[in-house]
Amino acid sequence: MTAPAPALAICHVSHAYGGRRALQDVSLTVQPGRFAALLGLNGAGKTTLLSLVTRLFSTRAGSIAVLGHRIDDAPGEALRRLGVVFQARTLDLDLSLRENLLFHAALHGIGRGEAQRLADAALASVDLTARADDRARQLSGGQMRRVEIARALLHQPSLLVLDEPTVGLDIASRRAILQQVRALVRERGVAVLWTTHLLDEIEPDDDVSVLHQGRILDHGTAREIIARSGQTDLRAAFTQLTGGEL
Repeated sequence: MTAPAPALAICHVSHAYGGRRALQDVSLTVQPGRFAALLGLNGAGKTTLLSLVTRLFSTRAGSIAVLGHRIDDAPGEALRRLGVVFQARTLDLDLSLRENLLFHAALHGIGRGEAQRLADAALASVDLTARADDRARQLSGGQMRRVEIARALLHQPSLLVLDEPTVGLDIASRRAILQQVRALVRERGVAVLWTTHLLDEIEPDDDVSVLHQGRILDHGTAREIIARSGQTDLRAAFTQLTGGEL
């Protein structure tokens, strides 16, 4: 029996901005139905890597595939299976929540009737049905993030990538967003790549890739990385690997 393709396979990817090397020979995989964290300091290369995964940048060295579809060879098939939540807010602040979702659905070729049904279900899933006709600018930061996650899932992708999704949120909002995403993994089998520099967002059995100065220094579950380091916790293991502190 053939093993299923990884939700995300990044193989020997390098990227440079002019003469500055941002990523060097990066390889990692995210398996279906797993929560995977890309852990690194600001400037480690996390956003650059996600820009390549989402095809904002072209891959010039190495390969990236989503469910077996290479983004350079079959971008439509790859991106159709991918949902994205960027670090910067991307809702149109002058549109209502429903209008934001319907616009996203139209970009994915979803018919109006089906889009309405999916938008209503998405807003209900994040407890924002009552705010459907409010403009996005009327929401709190945490509420905006919840809508962005709902929007990213509207076309029912198998892989969700999130770039530092809790930056700037209060503790309660951070916790709620993380719980929502983990529920997607647990209940719907969505694969997740979650980039962060916050150790308290990572659980012992999460898959973790430590990215530092454009290179992957270690990969495994958080528990395995700690054990290999001989340290007692992930913070100490990270400090040992990178020579720096989170």
